[in-house]
Amino acid sequence: MIRQSYSFLILFFVSFLFSCNKNQGTDKPIIKQEEGTRVLVNEDVQTSNSHARNDTSKNVVFDYLPTSTTNQIVKNAYYTLSYSESHEQSEWVAYELKKDYVRNNHFRRPFFNEDTKVTTGSADWKNYKNSGYDKGHLVPAGDMSFDLNAYNDTFFTSNISPQVHDFNNGIWNRLEQKVRYWAVKYNGVYVVTAGVLDKPLKTIGKEKVSVPKYFYKVLLTTSENDIKMISFLVPNEASTRPLYEFVVAVDHLEKLTGIDFFPALDDTIENKLESTDDYKSWSFK
Repeated sequence: MIRQSYSFLILFFVSFLFSCNKNQGTDKPIIKQEEGTRVLVNEDVQTSNSHARNDTSKNVVFDYLPTSTTNQIVKNAYYTLSYSESHEQSEWVAYELKKDYVRNNHFRRPFFNEDTKVTTGSADWKNYKNSGYDKGHLVPAGDMSFDLNAYNDTFFTSNISPQVHDFNNGIWNRLEQKVRYWAVKYNGVYVVTAGVLDKPLKTIGKEKVSVPKYFYKVLLTTSENDIKMISFLVPNEASTRPLYEFVVAVDHLEKLTGIDFFPALDDTIENKLESTDDYKSWSFK
């Protein structure tokens, strides 16, 4: 009887340990596992200016930068870009728009300056003079109005692209305002945006700055562990159509641009998010 009781206790203890181990590790990572890193959906992360969310105490990193087809990456304090010398503009700019970045400061607009951090030299703003096109911001100055230096950094010529005035002042401006709305609603968003730089394209100025036919914007939010993505492809022309009509799957943009957006995401999650153009989980009010 004693031996039977002792055997029963051993079996119960082993079963208990197995049950505990089975319930561990059920959270799926949202970020690809790198050697020496541990990233889970439920980890609380902080933000640094290294263009990644990082908590060194937990060794958690989220690098939200896309891949570059130009291999010319320029990092500013609050946004990063990949510069295309052949098109004399950025193929993408990427940044995090936090909830508390959305403010209504009215700073004095500076002059546009060439970006000395671009090793091949960014285009002179004079290429736009009398071209009929606006010097359209890629990172909107309005997204960086929380800080004067951040605001001024948006006036590098590496951060502009030729835009039709009624596009820049119309539907593109509406989309930029909607992004700020979502940044507040979802406690921050990651943004990747630029023109689609395919060939052939019309050019302006002595340096032959390409005029994109389309502009795109890709957004990612991980608010309350509810990770979701949405992307837009908008013709460089005036439009009064509602924004949701320009929603496309990220997979479509990747084929157009050759860029892998948010490659640090776990492949399963990335493939699921990028294959859909369903906008219903985002508020368009």
